[in-house]
Amino acid sequence: MIRALRTSDMDRVASIWLETNLQAHSFIPAEYWKSNLEYVREALPLAEVHVYEDAQGVQGFIGLNGDHVEGLFVAAGMQSHGIGKQLMDHVKRRRDALTLEAYRKNVDAVRFYQREGFTLQNEDLDESTGEMEYSMQWRRR
Repeated sequence: MIRALRTSDMDRVASIWLETNLQAHSFIPAEYWKSNLEYVREALPLAEVHVYEDAQGVQGFIGLNGDHVEGLFVAAGMQSHGIGKQLMDHVKRRRDALTLEAYRKNVDAVRFYQREGFTLQNEDLDESTGEMEYSMQWRRR
């Protein structure tokens, strides 16, 4: 089931955010993600966040700021089970266009977004990490 973020979800969502970033972005020092955790905890309630929940609890979430996908995260062990696709489909039904950034080195994420119909718009340096990232866009056809 996909639903809006609740205050009671915050610990689980923050945990998924941290573990997924550490796993997917091993090319960025772990301290970067750990040092941003508190900021993320404060920002989550201000964003539009949809969570995927099953009988075991929250397994993933997608965060939006307007038409911009701030992040899509699925718990370790639950990836490649269609949860990310369900979350993406959920927000696509509510928008005519979406944008996002993905690190060039996060090849799995870039491939996923391309399968979901996102196209590369440009490439730029993320100054906070020193890594190159793609700006991507999806438009309803």
